[in-house]
Amino acid sequence: MKGKKLIYFIGVLVVGLMIYIVADTMFQPGVGDLETDFEEIGFYRNENNTGPVIRIYTVFSPDTLWQEMRQYGDFMPHTKYGKTTVYFFSDKAGTPSDPIPEEPNFDRAFRQFCIGKYEKTAMGEVRFTQFPFQ
Repeated sequence: MKGKKLIYFIGVLVVGLMIYIVADTMFQPGVGDLETDFEEIGFYRNENNTGPVIRIYTVFSPDTLWQEMRQYGDFMPHTKYGKTTVYFFSDKAGTPSDPIPEEPNFDRAFRQFCIGKYEKTAMGEVRFTQFPFQ
């Protein structure tokens, strides 16, 4: 009888732990929790899966809340030894939809609308620049 109670107790603990893990995973903060309604317009990812992964995002930002832009960048995926770059633009029509791998990652005509640049380097160092092309 004691053996059955122990098995039931362990079973209840395992189920409780699984419920806790799933609940904790489901309620992680993310881009949707930010006050600003950012809209991802363009995305580039290189084909390299064995070396550094390069991700470039172009995002429309209706407001210049610098801290929220930095948080948005922090929420973007990053790969060890890779590089993630997020450009923020103030004009939806002035946001490039097809970033390219070569710097500055989009046509010069869009520079005037770029209000912020977030970079996470290969070693995880974060840089955020306001008005990077002025």
